[in-house]
Amino acid sequence: MSSLPLHGIKVVEFSHMVMGPAAGMMLADLGADVIKVEPIGGDKTRRLRGAGAGYFPMYNRNKRSICVDLKSPQGRDAVLTLIDGADVFIENFRPGALDKLGFGWDALSARNDRLIYCSEKGFLDGPYEHRTALDEVTQMMGGLAYMTGPPGRPLRAGSSVIDVTGGMFGAMGVMAALYEREQSGRGKRVTASLFETTVFLVGQHMAQMAVTGQPAAPMPARTSAWAIYQLFDTKDGEQVFVGVVSDGQWKTLCNAFGLEHLLADPDLAENRDRVIHKDRFLPEIEAAFKSLTKSELMDRIEHLGLPFAPIGRPEDMFDDPHLNASGGLLNMEMEDGTMAKLPALPVALNGERVGLRHSPPKAGEHTDTVFNDLGLDLATLRKQGVIG
Repeated sequence: MSSLPLHGIKVVEFSHMVMGPAAGMMLADLGADVIKVEPIGGDKTRRLRGAGAGYFPMYNRNKRSICVDLKSPQGRDAVLTLIDGADVFIENFRPGALDKLGFGWDALSARNDRLIYCSEKGFLDGPYEHRTALDEVTQMMGGLAYMTGPPGRPLRAGSSVIDVTGGMFGAMGVMAALYEREQSGRGKRVTASLFETTVFLVGQHMAQMAVTGQPAAPMPARTSAWAIYQLFDTKDGEQVFVGVVSDGQWKTLCNAFGLEHLLADPDLAENRDRVIHKDRFLPEIEAAFKSLTKSELMDRIEHLGLPFAPIGRPEDMFDDPHLNASGGLLNMEMEDGTMAKLPALPVALNGERVGLRHSPPKAGEHTDTVFNDLGLDLATLRKQGVIG
């Protein structure tokens, strides 16, 4: 752990669901000591089912957990003592909620002027800041759902992409503030948000409008920048995505599949021409690919060095040979005691993947250790019902 870049940084996390926990997990994976503060009985995220069943185990590894009643004066004072010695505070509650409990930016920075206070919100300051936001809400209003689904059928992305990316921007802001603190000696308030994150992700489509004067079409109806950039059927009823994104790759493809006559056509010499005349040659490409099984096509395309992809499902990733060979999956203990492999942070430091120090904590697993280190009277706090 001492070799990780954020070793020695203490983080206190007041968060739930995905966005705040994702920010905390990223800092924890990079070596920070992240202490998750939960209500007595544990964060309700632990008990979500359906699409939410994976939230807690995915975004709370490498953290410690304490359970405290923050509405009691004794519990509040105990956690304030913890924050007095912290470097970073992370929260993702509705605006004003923590101010009422005495954990707002003004109160905490007055006690600890070196504290970096990270708020993960729905919106940054402005006319929308009072609104309640969710990942799906901001995907709809920020243009991402419009770009993802076919025309007239907005569709959210298939994961909590805005929550996770918003958490990433929050973690990035925290690390920038930690660096600045080395010079200034003072902390700073960092805010990241769902809506502005969504708009940032569709920025390429806004830029397309600015450059061409034409609004971007939803991705299923777009005109691709590349003549070959799509799914192809194979002999065994499977599908493979193949992209050809340069004139050199076009030559390689044609020579390898006996389509040299296409290279002699001046109308197909450059990619921009091939986009216009795609209907003339695409049936030949489709027929050549469909004469092979999925495995045969992928083997040949990989040998040629062309971009390709099978159509993977999330459950396929458990057995992916690349992820398993490269440290891309971390074998963690779930709350029920079972083991599962979940994705590591997609970063390598000096060629080494950032690994697992400990599995997602049980609710309150580290309460005694954390408060004992602060010199607090555990017996009294437990007798008062303040800690769990």
